[in-house]
Amino acid sequence: QVQLVESGGGLVQAGDSLRLSCAASGGTFSQYAMGWFRQAPGKERDFVAAISWSGRSTDYAESVKGRFAISRDSAKSTTYLQMNNLKPDDTAVYYCAALFGMGLGARADLYDYWGQGTQVTVSS
Repeated sequence: QVQLVESGGGLVQAGDSLRLSCAASGGTFSQYAMGWFRQAPGKERDFVAAISWSGRSTDYAESVKGRFAISRDSAKSTTYLQMNNLKPDDTAVYYCAALFGMGLGARADLYDYWGQGTQVTVSS
């Protein structure tokens, strides 16, 4: 059983940056691809970014390409989401998720474990 705990959310102004962290425990971190999703009030949970188990492959939603960067630190069993030039439309609860195996996934139903989420609010 893998436990995921997100941190780093908060209230920022448009144009600011935030770095989210997702600490994993209870499993072998290197066996999982990791993803970030977000859910705004009244909307579905959307894919944001994913990184392969090796860290060599990444994928991003079009809406965040060039602004967000996903990375992972195997020594710390932690995944990061660096978010730059934040916009009000980025306001959402951000969730990290773990997908067992070697692939990348943009579909939420592919992921095996989820964190509790961290709120990101961007004011205009």
